[in-house]
Amino acid sequence: MGICSGSPAKSSDSSPSNTRSYSAGPTSKTSSSATTTSTGRLSSMGSSNFGQSTGSSGMSLGEQNPHGQILESPNLRIFTFSELRSATRNFKPETVLGEGGFGKVFKGWVDEKTLNPAKSGLGMVVAVKKLNSESMQGLEEWQSEVNFLGRLSHPNLVKLLGYCWEDKELLLVYEFMAKGSLENHLFRRGAAFEPLSWALRLKIAIGAARGLAFLHTSEKQIIYRDFKASNILLDSNYNPKLSDFGLAKNGPTGEDSHVTTRVMGTYGYAAPEYVATGHLYVKSDVYGFGVVLLEMLSGLRALDTNRPSDQHNLVDWAKPFLADRRKLARLMDARLEGQYPSKAALQAAQLTLKCLSGEPKNRPSMKEVLETLEHIEAMKSRSRESREAASQNTAARGHGHTGSSHRSAHKPRHDGVGPGGRAVDHSPKVR
Repeated sequence: MGICSGSPAKSSDSSPSNTRSYSAGPTSKTSSSATTTSTGRLSSMGSSNFGQSTGSSGMSLGEQNPHGQILESPNLRIFTFSELRSATRNFKPETVLGEGGFGKVFKGWVDEKTLNPAKSGLGMVVAVKKLNSESMQGLEEWQSEVNFLGRLSHPNLVKLLGYCWEDKELLLVYEFMAKGSLENHLFRRGAAFEPLSWALRLKIAIGAARGLAFLHTSEKQIIYRDFKASNILLDSNYNPKLSDFGLAKNGPTGEDSHVTTRVMGTYGYAAPEYVATGHLYVKSDVYGFGVVLLEMLSGLRALDTNRPSDQHNLVDWAKPFLADRRKLARLMDARLEGQYPSKAALQAAQLTLKCLSGEPKNRPSMKEVLETLEHIEAMKSRSRESREAASQNTAARGHGHTGSSHRSAHKPRHDGVGPGGRAVDHSPKVR
């Protein structure tokens, strides 16, 4: 689940993105604990509704509350299987956008107002996720997706438009995310995936933090439980949206500090206390956010067995680099080519280190993470304004003087270039 994009998501590398459940312990193998049944029902919907078309969903894509809102019950279009078959041209192979643990994702076309099937190339593009009958994730996560994402509305959460449940056919219909996943842009090569600039990485991190902070600060706290780069999707303007709520859970209530549940998630992103005990905290999500921040800084996957053995786990290997400006330069993504403000990068690295704290209580809240990221982004504007002011003051002081050489105090900043104009190599090195 979580592939509502315009880019293939299946990969033959060592990406852990499709790992969904595992038992505690560093050497455990992946397995699925979700079971599929044919009699389950959504807790917030009457079973009589399934398979019946009810018309369009209540809120269009352009009407989302900028601060987010949670509906009392899912407000979704119920599609028939025939409608979705028509919208995707009978699920033709050429309409496949990607494939994940849930099944294949197809590109479809619907009328923007009614959501009825439209001719290919006309109307609004949507992503149709079709459950593979052999999927190990099954009905349970499909229900969770509808019950959570069907009630959530926020600019940084992918919008679920509707679903279909007919016999054994389970499908979900989402808004289409034209730029694909953050994972693709960070780790894949090719003309379709230009290296993300520092400014875009920061924009994506801030948007993702807003989405996660919204979940955590809602009246009934929601723990996302599977925060990773492949679940952050990008629209045509690189605005990020969280997808895949199949593992989401309501947070602790009353005096409880955590929820005890079976351990599910993705290797490399799951918080250590959750993997070890099954105790799920709101700040377990913060740890996952820290892992993704580290991936954005380094351009390296959280787990990669193709790297040297001491670098398989990115967090374990990279932590010593995050607190030292000189060491950090060796960790930064080489694809950035040194084009980033070193002070801002250091502050982002220090924030990452806090998120990756071994103890949940020592991690910042997502509200604090968001505020820090916004502060880092604002540093660039303040720096630009200061340089412009200095340039204007220097020009004013030099006005009217003749015969003197005057050099503007405004010098273009180019971080990553050393003395004598030599480029600094930011690729990771191990001694």
